[in-house]
Amino acid sequence: MADKPPRLTPQTARVLDCLISGSGLSGVEIGRLTGLASGTLYPLLLRLEDARWVSSEWETTDPSELGRPRRRFYSMTNLGLAFVRRAAAAQLGPLSRLASA
Repeated sequence: MADKPPRLTPQTARVLDCLISGSGLSGVEIGRLTGLASGTLYPLLLRLEDARWVSSEWETTDPSELGRPRRRFYSMTNLGLAFVRRAAAAQLGPLSRLASA
C-alpha cells in the first residue's frame, strides 16, 4: 500500500470520474473516455491501485479464443469512493450538503 494518497491532479480526477460513472472498464476504454495517453494512464492506474482506491482484474477468457490480448478491468473501491466524496465535500464547502442529497 502507498505511504501517502495519490495527488488529485486533473488527470487523476478524470480517471476517478470515469470509474465512478462506469464500473469494470478496461484500460483502453478509460483511455478513450479520458483522452489520456497510455504513458500517463497506466502509471496513474497503478498508483490508484497501490493506494487501494481502484481494483483490477484480468479478463478470464483465453486470448487465443478472443483473437486479441486479455483486457484488465478497473473498478473503484469503497476506499476510493470515500476519498472522492470527501474531496467533493471539501471543494463544495457550504454546499456539500447538496452533494449527499
